[in-house]
Amino acid sequence: MTLSAAPHRIVFANEKGGTGKSTTAVHVAMALAYQGARVTAIDLDPRQRTLHRYLENRAETMRRRGIELPMARFAVFDGTDPAELDRLAEELSEGQHFLLFDTPGKDDPLARHVATSADTLVTPLNDSFVDFDLIGQVDPETFKVRRLSFYAELIWEARKKRAMATIQEKRREMDWVVVRNRTQHVEARNMRRLDNALTELSKRVGFRIAQGLSERVIYRELFPSGLTLLDKGHLGELGTSHLVARQELRSLLANLHLPLPSASAPELALALPG
Repeated sequence: MTLSAAPHRIVFANEKGGTGKSTTAVHVAMALAYQGARVTAIDLDPRQRTLHRYLENRAETMRRRGIELPMARFAVFDGTDPAELDRLAEELSEGQHFLLFDTPGKDDPLARHVATSADTLVTPLNDSFVDFDLIGQVDPETFKVRRLSFYAELIWEARKKRAMATIQEKRREMDWVVVRNRTQHVEARNMRRLDNALTELSKRVGFRIAQGLSERVIYRELFPSGLTLLDKGHLGELGTSHLVARQELRSLLANLHLPLPSASAPELALALPG
């Protein structure tokens, strides 16, 4: 990727809260920064502003400890006008490799606006049929997919429009990745049902499935300092669970297939801090 090209737009979107969306967004942003990428992150939830607060905490930790860490430009957007958001995004992402949006965990016009213009759309889901309902409805007896949800239809239509414009406008095709977070506590039979339903729906709608981040106390502990699992040397002594969580993050980044400026996807695991 060159700086003359438009930044690659990554949108983290899910109309349900509590799926690890902001945590995933922050760690992806910092992992890209560790690769030497220039990243802008915009928080579209002015009430919760989790991503924005996380990065504020990171900036304060760097100031307080007198250290330098990979960082992103960041802002929170508290308006309602999509055109105003587009102007802010264009201003902040000038000369950047990536433009990242973290959206509210609810139905939101601005979230839809950025989701339908994403180059990479990341939808974190907890492994439950409560979360699966965001993208599809299943038969209560057979657990076969009965229909797409409104959200899945919205993204499906957006992807079709993007596919038509790809050649004419030289735009990237949208890559939709459903990220399965917090998978370790799911009962085996329910896991198989979810596996089957997600696989069936992915073939119909065209999203990819990636394993995400398990629910670990470490992510909640890191928020006040703004540190991430990649900040080796600043986290103190790490246990086995921390190392496993870091490997999960490395695997997720590789599976997102993002156009890194200096390292290709196969090289990602080698380039990230070990």
